[in-house]
Amino acid sequence: MGNNRISKLRKVVLDRGLDAMLITSGINRRYLSGFTGSSGYVLITGDESYLLTDFRYMTQASEQTKGLKVVQHGPKFIDTVRELLPKGGEVRLGFEQDDVSYGAYASYAEALKPSELVPVSQMVEKLRMFKDEDELAVMRRAADLADDTFRHILNVIKPGMTERDVDLEMEFYMRSHGATSSSFDTIVASGERSSMPHGVASQKVIQNNEFVTFDFGALLDGYCSDITRTIALGSPDPKLKEIYDIVLEAQLYALEHIKPGMTGKECDALSRDIIARYGYGEQFGHSLGHGLGMEVHEWPRLSKLSDDVLQPGMVVTVEPGIYVPGLGGVRIEDDVVVTETGVERLTHSSKDYTVL
Repeated sequence: MGNNRISKLRKVVLDRGLDAMLITSGINRRYLSGFTGSSGYVLITGDESYLLTDFRYMTQASEQTKGLKVVQHGPKFIDTVRELLPKGGEVRLGFEQDDVSYGAYASYAEALKPSELVPVSQMVEKLRMFKDEDELAVMRRAADLADDTFRHILNVIKPGMTERDVDLEMEFYMRSHGATSSSFDTIVASGERSSMPHGVASQKVIQNNEFVTFDFGALLDGYCSDITRTIALGSPDPKLKEIYDIVLEAQLYALEHIKPGMTGKECDALSRDIIARYGYGEQFGHSLGHGLGMEVHEWPRLSKLSDDVLQPGMVVTVEPGIYVPGLGGVRIEDDVVVTETGVERLTHSSKDYTVL
């Protein structure tokens, strides 16, 4: 797997007029090399590619890494980088500006004189936007596990449990069915708290006659899922059912109409226009969705500001919502892969109005 991704990256590096590229981001390192340890660096030059790691990981790195030379770096990894750079003094070395702190940059620049450090943004992330068949197979399993977890929790949740109790049950289910962890802090937001788009599970006791929003996902074999469903307990305020129907209409319409070639802002407008038409435009305060993969928020972005163009092979979330302080809120979210003609859903949990 390393080789194809490395050769794509090398082409971009050379096209940018760089002599070499240093990858410090752990996620990007794993993407390029397959190495899952907690510490390491990838260095790409015109004709070589290296995975640098320390003594603790030499055995693991040799087993996991495909298509890169594994090098044990010295006490300061940057000194080993300098030794591996093409000889002849001044080199233009790209680095990941979104990952490197100012302090780290200063020490790299000092150690690599007279070479020039060139800040680069999103170089590997732009490759990661396109999922190959192997990646999609893992993402389908991560999505299936989220669906299974939702089915499970509907059989467990009842008034009297705290949101934290529900979160813990979901976490245990995911991990006992193969997940490394949840892909982010699980949101279980009941009653008035469902009006908080990021109401991470609290000690609040879940009551009858409330809405509950679940937003969660599984991190499985390096890839994330991310699903949201909103359900009713007992008989909540009829206004909430009205909001539910609007959000569902907006979400289904977007799923029906998102196509390759559209920009993020055009996708966002599909749901936003419907919600605004019902008079809740001000209550939909976040974007329609985001890219999904090894991280839970990746490129592209489906937002009012996004000119990212959707293309086949990208995986994105579609998650409109309406939030009314003092009453509650609704969000409904699926993960989809963009195809030649539209989108294919990865998450399949029912979106029928569910009353427990």
